[in-house]
Amino acid sequence: MLKAFLNVADRSAITLSTLCMIHCLVLPIILILLPTLTSIAIFSDERFHTWLLYGVLPISAFAVVSGYFHHRNWFVVLITSMGMSILLLVAFLGHAVFGDTGEVAMSVIGSILVAYGHIRNFKSRKLLSQCH
Repeated sequence: MLKAFLNVADRSAITLSTLCMIHCLVLPIILILLPTLTSIAIFSDERFHTWLLYGVLPISAFAVVSGYFHHRNWFVVLITSMGMSILLLVAFLGHAVFGDTGEVAMSVIGSILVAYGHIRNFKSRKLLSQCH
């Protein structure tokens, strides 16, 4: 039961991180090509990143900490924590510190690190369960 829930948590965090990355990279292009989408506030609102973050942080923390108790791989914890820290910095400092381009670049880097950490977490748990 716990294993299935951890798998769902890892996959959910990967999905949310990917969604954040797609939002950062594709939304500006879509808004230029289809300006009527700017009327859909949820997609053009900066708070969209914050809401994604509120979703990914607890899921990530739960999955990575629980995974660590199974596989004892500090690299997974480190890489995922780095990604989450970057996403937090970008969400709260954003334009003011990084500028438009920096904000997108840092968001993408953070999202990639979180997704990669969860992929490693998932694989480490799977490998450990195959050994036992």
